[in-house]
Amino acid sequence: MARILITSALPYINGIKHLGNLAGSMLPADVWARFKRGQGHEVLYICATDEHGTPAELAAAAAGQDVRTYCDEQHQIQKTAGEAFGLSYDWFGRSSNAPNRRLTQHFARVLEDNGLIEERVDQMIYSIDDGRFLPDRYVEGTCPHCGYEKARGDQCDNCGRLLDPTDLKDPYSAVSGSRNLEVRDTRHLYLLQTKLEGRIREWISSKSDWQTLARSIALKHLDEGLIDRGITRDLKWGVPVVGPDGGPRPGMEGKVFYVWFDAPIEYIGATEEWAEATGRSWRDWWRTDEGADDVRYVQFMGKDNVAFHTVSFPATILGSGEPWKTVDTLKAFNWLNWYGGKFSTSQGRGVFMDQALELLPADYWRWYLTAYGPEHSDSAFTWEQFQSAINKDLADVLGNFVNRIVKFTESKFGGVVPEGAALTDEDRAFQTQINAAVAEATAAFEAMEFRKAAQAVRAAWVLGNEYLQVAAPWTAFKTDPERAATAVRFALNLVALFARLAAPVLPFTAPKIAASVGESGLSWPSANEDWLSRVPVGRPVQAAEVLFRKIEDDQVAEWTERFGGGEGQDRMPG
Repeated sequence: MARILITSALPYINGIKHLGNLAGSMLPADVWARFKRGQGHEVLYICATDEHGTPAELAAAAAGQDVRTYCDEQHQIQKTAGEAFGLSYDWFGRSSNAPNRRLTQHFARVLEDNGLIEERVDQMIYSIDDGRFLPDRYVEGTCPHCGYEKARGDQCDNCGRLLDPTDLKDPYSAVSGSRNLEVRDTRHLYLLQTKLEGRIREWISSKSDWQTLARSIALKHLDEGLIDRGITRDLKWGVPVVGPDGGPRPGMEGKVFYVWFDAPIEYIGATEEWAEATGRSWRDWWRTDEGADDVRYVQFMGKDNVAFHTVSFPATILGSGEPWKTVDTLKAFNWLNWYGGKFSTSQGRGVFMDQALELLPADYWRWYLTAYGPEHSDSAFTWEQFQSAINKDLADVLGNFVNRIVKFTESKFGGVVPEGAALTDEDRAFQTQINAAVAEATAAFEAMEFRKAAQAVRAAWVLGNEYLQVAAPWTAFKTDPERAATAVRFALNLVALFARLAAPVLPFTAPKIAASVGESGLSWPSANEDWLSRVPVGRPVQAAEVLFRKIEDDQVAEWTERFGGGEGQDRMPG
């Protein structure tokens, strides 16, 4: 049994997340966590709300709340939404909690002790109309590299380059739109990433099994040349900057650490929160000198977060000189778009997690976002494709198979698994094909190839339907009841197998499928196990309620009107 640590990119606190956020980090992390647990491994899946920075301050002000109250409320909303989607976090923490504060200040101290942090007089954008310094992402303007006109002061979403606000051409305040800006002096701490470039490159080079997307983004930033990165901000809400003695740092009173410095540290902080709540140890998951050397650490995130996780956070960890666990595998996802444009929390464009669950149960969304998600390229959500996928994959293939065979057993065999005769060569041929599909699904999940895994699972379901068409127990029952009984027993064991294959992606429906044939265990099947003896002869079976209802055209029309299509529209209250 392996020990596997899984983290997904921390959802930001300002508002419930949209389906693009779900598809790009939290959902695949959960699917993989469930898969590995199903294999019997010890899994610790950690996530948290990312609560610091200007967006939290501004959102709280807009809501008429102090920032702590706002974050308390939003954390609970996001936690509840995650649970409703079946996200099986072992812990869902908060970056504003005490462990992250202590760890962030600790890392800053040891990095400075190692000569990797220095204090500099910096020039930052000050908005005269707003009466405040503008943190990097609240300055927008034209990218000096590609000319994109809505680049943020920390990164250009068009070309992916990391930026500083003063790099932008024609800058303006993203808070108010004011161009009445000036550059003022302010003192800040800088992490000297330039001193760590060789170590970071060597570390990335050791990750030969990383997917192309994550590796290419990491190397792109190294090849362009790292810059020293400011890790403090002129804000009130965040982890306070302190001096060596733990008190206020002279000349930097009232400043806090940059949210992108403290947020990844919360992976460790949230694990400490979990340990405090459960009476467990967190250090043997994170300190290689205390047992974490046998942990496999896997991160899931959207492609826009890769640079911070392959350069900035590793600079913190490696630069500390302490034996912290670093990521082994980083799985990055492209963007799920909304009819070709971007989902947007700030602009309310797209479908959000709470709204999605008003429309349909979680497993409908989980299947679609896994089987058709933005894994190897950006993908566009459309209601029509969503309808087609759900109706064909879940209703016609999986749901139809389960309901047909269990109801037939109820009507013709008294609701009990029949014995029948020995398997035919035809049965064995189907068994071989299904075993191959299980092996393919297993290999794809192991490789974190989620679309391939889902399609292999679906291929097994399709084979089950083909088996029923060929074996035709309803026809055989009239002339050869024993042959019909054999086919029914074969198919009822397939129901149990299909529940296990579905479990990582469909955690709410898989137990219902399993229960219909008297099963409760949902361990992941091995490719060559004898699944045909899983459901014993004589066991009662009972058809479940309709597993998946088809999405009708009038529902699609209603949702299109409510949520819009190509242009999107503002988020309606959910």
